[in-house]
Amino acid sequence: MKKSKGSSRSLVVSSRSAESGPRVAVAIMAAGKGTRLKSQLPKVLHEVGGKPLLEHVIRAAARIVPAKDVYAIIGHEADRVRAAMGHTGVNYVLQAEQRGTGHALMVAREALTGYDHVIVLSGDAPMITPETIGRLRNFHLEEEAAMTLLSADLENPTGYGRVLRKGPRSAEVKAVVEEKAASPTQKKIREINSGFYVFSVKELYENIGELSTANAHHEYYLTDMAEVLRKARGRVVGWKTAEASEVLGGNTRAELADIDEKMRLAKCRQLMAEGVTVFYPATCVIDADVEIAADTVIEPYVQLLGKTRIGTASRIRSYCVIRDCEIGDGVMVRTGCVMEQARIAQGAVVGPYSHLRPGSEIGEGAHVGNFVETKKIKLGKGSKANHLTYLGDAEIGAGVNIGAGTITCNYDGVGKYKTVIEDGAFIGSDTTLVAPVRLGKGSYVGAASCITEDVPEDALAVGRARQVVKEGWARQKRAKK
Repeated sequence: MKKSKGSSRSLVVSSRSAESGPRVAVAIMAAGKGTRLKSQLPKVLHEVGGKPLLEHVIRAAARIVPAKDVYAIIGHEADRVRAAMGHTGVNYVLQAEQRGTGHALMVAREALTGYDHVIVLSGDAPMITPETIGRLRNFHLEEEAAMTLLSADLENPTGYGRVLRKGPRSAEVKAVVEEKAASPTQKKIREINSGFYVFSVKELYENIGELSTANAHHEYYLTDMAEVLRKARGRVVGWKTAEASEVLGGNTRAELADIDEKMRLAKCRQLMAEGVTVFYPATCVIDADVEIAADTVIEPYVQLLGKTRIGTASRIRSYCVIRDCEIGDGVMVRTGCVMEQARIAQGAVVGPYSHLRPGSEIGEGAHVGNFVETKKIKLGKGSKANHLTYLGDAEIGAGVNIGAGTITCNYDGVGKYKTVIEDGAFIGSDTTLVAPVRLGKGSYVGAASCITEDVPEDALAVGRARQVVKEGWARQKRAKK
């Protein structure tokens, strides 16, 4: 028997760490319905931290073995889960009839028998880290165990199976006792079984047939493999993580909310450690993949979602919702902006209350202001649209002034058409630009114009009805009343 030496092996390795090294797979339990969530959505597709539960687990697993050696065992709404996780590159095993965790590995036998060891993870426990998975694997290999379980100490272990060790300092596990079967003394034990395991594949499948369904739910439980393998003289050990929150699963909406809160607070702390100022982190919603450079300030009640990236020395003011955007250095995003799939260059100013829809590209030093909506546009360097404007399907050059109330009429009920405004043009307030139309370099458009034809370079265009004044008309109208 080898003594445990800690975590001497590399955390992130391929499934075969050396030419003669062990072949390691990861199996993720993801077949359950999640009855307590009371949802039509499969349990593992509920989101925390901006991603489905299962995707968090897959990402952690794929840091330990290649994605081709990760197997998600799916069952309830299997096609839906497969479609949602298709981008991850992992494999799938169908557990058509869900008869417990032990049964899940029974149906995965064909997929896993080519490996020496399998790490078993829970698809509803998204806070598990690659570091913990790697240390659990290393401990298993160093102990030359048939089964290694991941344990943790909980302040309130009620509802969890208790880990009974051979001795106070022993790695060996005598048994795992479920809450209902535990004696009063055993219920005082705070070390719980997390449901994460590593098995020797050979010993697992030589003995998995000994599992029984003689329990309240008539299912095969992996927990019972500890007793089965000990009877077969296999070595069963436990490794305890110091981070108990890693093993917690989301079985109810309240538990999902708790996990989401923990993950987002951890993300804020990570960003602050990297030099980002986050005021009142508990009020901010920042997804796992968001990247922010040092010296940027995030004010309270900001949502940064998806793959948003923000440069250095920018400021995002309160009540902004920003998804999948690229924001450069020194950008000011004022209060209440909503932005999706937009790109904002260095030194630009956006808001307050601007709506940047997909395809919006705001140039260096440009301004997009109060209640301005943009969609699929390019706004050039230093150009300004400061008030109450809609710009859609437009290419706008540098140094252009867009007056308040300007509208690009880009849709005729059938197709979308483009407006082009060249460098240095001046568009007067309340102008309607009926696309397709081009306004030349340095051209002027008079306020309240409806422009339906191209405007040449340096020309003035006025497209409005001549004003008519009828003296005394209002007085006469009042007299009739």
